[in-house]
Amino acid sequence: MRRAIGRALVALTLAAPSSPKPDFTAPPEGIAVTAPGNPILADGRYYSTDPAPIVDGDTLWILAGRDEAPDGVNDFIMNEWQLLSTRDPAAGRWRHHPAIARPEAMFAWADHGRAYGGEIVKGADGRFYFYAPVIEQDSDARDRFAIGVAVAERITGPWRDAHPAGPIVSQRRPVANDIQNIDPTVLIDDDARVYLYWGTFGQLRGVELASDMITPKGPIVAVRTLTGFFEAPWLMKRRGTYYMLYAANNAGPGSSCTPAVYHACIAYGTAPSPLGPWTWRGTVLRPVSSTTSHAGAVAFKGQWYLTYHTADAVGGGHFRRSVAIDRLAWDDSVVPAAIRPVVATRRPRPAAPPTRNLAAAAEPHASNEPVPSQYWIKALNDGTVRTAPLPPDLWGSWSPSNPPRQWIEYRWLRPVTLNGSRLRFWADHPAGAREGVAPPRAWHLAYWDHGWKRLNARATTGRDGWHSMTFAPVTTRCLRAILDASGVDGHYAGVAVEEWEALAPRAARRDQQTSAVEAGTPPGGTRAACR
Repeated sequence: MRRAIGRALVALTLAAPSSPKPDFTAPPEGIAVTAPGNPILADGRYYSTDPAPIVDGDTLWILAGRDEAPDGVNDFIMNEWQLLSTRDPAAGRWRHHPAIARPEAMFAWADHGRAYGGEIVKGADGRFYFYAPVIEQDSDARDRFAIGVAVAERITGPWRDAHPAGPIVSQRRPVANDIQNIDPTVLIDDDARVYLYWGTFGQLRGVELASDMITPKGPIVAVRTLTGFFEAPWLMKRRGTYYMLYAANNAGPGSSCTPAVYHACIAYGTAPSPLGPWTWRGTVLRPVSSTTSHAGAVAFKGQWYLTYHTADAVGGGHFRRSVAIDRLAWDDSVVPAAIRPVVATRRPRPAAPPTRNLAAAAEPHASNEPVPSQYWIKALNDGTVRTAPLPPDLWGSWSPSNPPRQWIEYRWLRPVTLNGSRLRFWADHPAGAREGVAPPRAWHLAYWDHGWKRLNARATTGRDGWHSMTFAPVTTRCLRAILDASGVDGHYAGVAVEEWEALAPRAARRDQQTSAVEAGTPPGGTRAACR
């Protein structure tokens, strides 16, 4: 399951509530889906996650989990797996095969729920093998996640346990370990030898399997050379070179992966043999709209594709994700061949309604730059407000020793006219607290006009809802919100803002706003400072 950084910092309850069975019976051929772009399932009726592509004949299949968390619930409520299939990804014609398997139905020894990311491969015997991370019912292990193997004559099932004696990987087998045993990926090599990798929380393991597709053979390899590895390995081969995609979280302001620790990029490494040694090569996919990232890649009818998940479906979120697919290209001018960066795409969307908010055309800055890596300054003007945000959905300033005052700032390339502003504060402590993150004691705005000039308008503060300020129109290139922290006597709480709007007197379409302010970063990086 590719939950990357979000899962590392969210407390998980292993006994997830069960969900009702689907309220319809899907036909054997699946349900027709038209997808003019990403995500494939976009209307919010079914969320799909942790994609694992497999080609069988003239059909591309994608195994996916199903996110079922209610809006605002920050937990991975996942009770079943589903499939998507197509004969022509470019045409956007897919079939949806819901509810193909559930943990407790495949394995008598498995608990219900936690149907995390697995992979299906086709064995030399023509049968399909499903490597699935599940929770053991009866286990005294510190972490009960284990990897089972199910087998079926058809990719859609029915599935039965290929190893009824129990999982092939757990904290007890094939050797004792103390890692979380999830995220299996399997490769059947050209010589029919089988290789399994798995792992999360920075721990990656690999082993060869016997021809029965079940029995580990030989030593277990611990991989420590893939920069930033967090989870979600995907093992594949092209032209004699082995490739490992994975979710990475080597975060920081100068990171080629992600500036925010909760987010993940998709990175990759190469090796001359299936069990390494592995060499990090770069980033394939930058962070997407979900904090977690999980990718799988496959060649289909002469074209390579990258599958991944985002939060871009209707009602989507970090725990309501949806599978996407884009073309993947190679650079064969170098050895080993490099994977060219993939830019995530989205299906066409209706034009946004006119808005007074000019924040999207501004470049955000803050007094605490570089912003701590649990936060993301881009959250200030990304236009997204969540019911239960995670830290990368916020700009924040918490540190072990917080200053009494912080500021955030918007810079436009050309002057804009404003007469209002709105902020949404986030806090985990009440107003007046001297620790944690609390609503600011007070805040005010200033604009640049040959120096900073305060806007004398009334401003409210608190943890809930929008807090607005209106003022006589001003024309400026820079707007600053100054936040006075909660606390006294040298002990102050941090402050956090989920979204900050800068309002013009009249609404306009986004394209008109962008043209008016000439949004974009000029050569050299940051837009000119406020002077």
